[in-house]
Amino acid sequence: MSVNILYFASLREAFGTAGETVELPAGIASVGQLRDWLVGQGRAELATARNLRCAVNQEMAKADAAIRDGDEIAFFPPVTGG
Repeated sequence: MSVNILYFASLREAFGTAGETVELPAGIASVGQLRDWLVGQGRAELATARNLRCAVNQEMAKADAAIRDGDEIAFFPPVTGG
């Protein structure tokens, strides 16, 4: 399964990229499992970001939200503006 991942704000800065397309191993079926797998692949900031938000196909999602081949998953920390 292949998914497109987008990173925003401090995550984009930490990873040096706004996004990536990844091939997932079998068994990764939810946002939480994806996040845990990405942490294991060197994206430790996803584990330590406070109040991490995510969206699947531009819809806010929780960790147990299902993901499917071709989905767009976005991770972003809360941000404030002025």
